Amino acid sequence: MRIIIFFFLCFFSLQFYAQEQQLAYQYYRNGDYEKAISIYKKLHEQNPINTNYLNYLINSYQQTEAYEEVTVLIDANLKKYPKKQYLLIELGYNYQLQHSIEKATPYYDEALKTIEKTPSLGYIIGKTFQDNHLLDYALQAYEKAMELNLAANYNFQIARIYGEKGDIENMFKTYLNLIDANEQYEPSVKNYLGQFITDDNEDENNLKLKRLLLVRNQNNPTDSWNRLLSWLFTQQKEYNKALIQEKALYKRNPESLTSIINLGKIAFNDKDYSTSESSFKYILENTNELETELLSNLFLLQININTSNDYPLIESHFNELFSKYGKNKNTINIQAEYADFLAFKKNEPIKAIIELKKSLKLPINDFQEGNLKIKLADILVFTNKFSSALINYTQVQLKLKNHLIGHKARFKIAQTSYFKGDFKWAQTQLKVLKNSTSQLISNDALDLNLLITDNAVKDSLKLALKTYAKADLLAFQNKNNLAIDVLSEILANYKGHPIEDESLFKQAQLFEKENQFELAESNYLKIIDLNKDDILADDSHYYLAELYLNHLNNTEKAKEYYQKIVFDYPSSIYLVDARKKFRMLRGDDIN
Repeated sequence: MRIIIFFFLCFFSLQFYAQEQQLAYQYYRNGDYEKAISIYKKLHEQNPINTNYLNYLINSYQQTEAYEEVTVLIDANLKKYPKKQYLLIELGYNYQLQHSIEKATPYYDEALKTIEKTPSLGYIIGKTFQDNHLLDYALQAYEKAMELNLAANYNFQIARIYGEKGDIENMFKTYLNLIDANEQYEPSVKNYLGQFITDDNEDENNLKLKRLLLVRNQNNPTDSWNRLLSWLFTQQKEYNKALIQEKALYKRNPESLTSIINLGKIAFNDKDYSTSESSFKYILENTNELETELLSNLFLLQININTSNDYPLIESHFNELFSKYGKNKNTINIQAEYADFLAFKKNEPIKAIIELKKSLKLPINDFQEGNLKIKLADILVFTNKFSSALINYTQVQLKLKNHLIGHKARFKIAQTSYFKGDFKWAQTQLKVLKNSTSQLISNDALDLNLLITDNAVKDSLKLALKTYAKADLLAFQNKNNLAIDVLSEILANYKGHPIEDESLFKQAQLFEKENQFELAESNYLKIIDLNKDDILADDSHYYLAELYLNHLNNTEKAKEYYQKIVFDYPSSIYLVDARKKFRMLRGDDIN
């Protein structure tokens, strides 16, 4: 019984002790330092070995300018625990806070000398200097400790100090030294480097890092420098340069094509079809693996579909692949792409549906089935068979509700409901998707939800939004001219309505697809005139600049609108690309 009572008392004692710590820290965080002192003082007396209590007590005293109490407290600790030489720094810093540098310096110097006697103290001495923002002293401490103890490695700490000091070049050099010593540091170093570079290849930090990597690669070629150069070029969206590095790596070590596959996918998603095509052609030349061959051929087909209107040639490529690999579970993704091509490019939806139903009879897994059913439902929407489409989407969503494919199906349910004018049910689905693990699906869901919300407020019957949704459906069905006509109705009947700028922008995009570039230009200019601060204003500036550059042969106008993005829309997603193209048109040396 006594043992039970003893443990019972110990439990409540520990719980009370933990509550005191939490309360003291809460006072400290809230700036109520007097109350924090009263608790930390007691906690320190009860447990003098705990450095956290001592440090918080010192900081709380200093915040109340009770410098004498700090001096007494540290002196007492140094007498009782003479091995706590890091307290010399705290003592010196206490004098520095009183603007007495001449008294502080000897303590800092004495702390540094302790490293000479005991190099293992290098970390705690360096960290204490660093915690008190005495960065030059912290550098001296870490460097001295590494000099005296070759096994010590404080390069991460040194690199961070250089970063705090704004000495980016030395920070980069230190991080690269870490990799030079041990390639296993590469992933961690990339994480830190990523905090200091941007996607702008002309950013000062990017240029510094590129120069350092090129010099190291020239003087001491290793895989690490090629990998880091590839990584840097990828961050800068210079995928063609990244591919050069990846090919060099593969030639040295032809074991895996994974990095080139990943680069090809990234380039494809960013519409750099030239680099993506080069990547997948290179992969085909260097692989004998069926899965890799099929993946590469799929991407090459998608690139052709996105860049060419030679449909007979594209269809012949599909047929060549089916002749070579067959129509089986291995080629399911190519079969799905073929159905998409038949429906949305050749306008042969019936044939596409027949192909997909054949594919669904193959011995495939749930994920393959889910993708095929989504594709089938897309084509059913294309043919206005909404009920059948919703049944297929819903089957996938219920069967794979926690998978990305299930999230995609849910978005398609929302989109189809929106096309039908059932905005309430669409928004119910979209709200679920706002936290989707897929950034793309989450963003699409937010955009569609915002479109419905913004344009339903001033229109209780939602007539304008229903008309816009009809135009959106026609565009989805590649009936671009009909969609343009419906959008013209909206622009004639709903001037001043929030849907006006959306309609102008949607119509401009369709004009571009139909090669009616002067009409697209007119729409973009109208959006800018309506409201230069509108959410679509920077989009309109960018697409207008692209229009002038690529189709209307007016480089001066293109330069003007790229420049406006640079100076008037600094938070635009088009900023980096606009800056590059503006400098190119201005004649800057951007190599």
